[in-house]
Amino acid sequence: MRHNRTINHLGRTATHRSAMLANMASSLIIHKRIATTLAKAKALRSYVEPLLTKSKTDSVHSRRTVFSYLGNKDAAKELFREVSQKIADRPGGYTRILKTGTRLGDQAEMCIIELVDYNEVMTGEKEAKAAKKGRSRRGSGKKTETKEEKTTAQAPKASKEEVVEETPEVTDEVKEEENAKEETEGAEEKE
Repeated sequence: MRHNRTINHLGRTATHRSAMLANMASSLIIHKRIATTLAKAKALRSYVEPLLTKSKTDSVHSRRTVFSYLGNKDAAKELFREVSQKIADRPGGYTRILKTGTRLGDQAEMCIIELVDYNEVMTGEKEAKAAKKGRSRRGSGKKTETKEEKTTAQAPKASKEEVVEETPEVTDEVKEEENAKEETEGAEEKE
């Protein structure tokens, strides 16, 4: 029986398991999402979330502690420079597990584990939902401006001299007068 056995050993020795989780945590921090099996993702979540919480306080002690778990300088730098800034206001739950089905070879449940704040699709939907406001039965009570009113309100007012309405007849007459003037000027120059 497996009473009170909470740690999933994943069929590995302790050193193999810790090395695998450190490698997966480094990959998750660098790439922001990785695909793995569901059992490994659940083990990784409990491994990496305390490290993310520790990265919120940028001190020498927390950097050394995180580095001892990760064993990867680049991942530790990325965690303290970029990731900790993005998760600063989140109280917990930094990772999300999305199931993707089963693996073809052995029917293992596959999933994607990702950092919550780095999924633009999910965060964009939340912002869109937050921006949407409820509707009342009577309407908003405000008069909405039409496109024409908006453009006239934004456009600067022109003086009467600048505003000239041209119709096709007027433009043809003006062109004929200009051509006649040019011909008379050209004839005067020849003489």
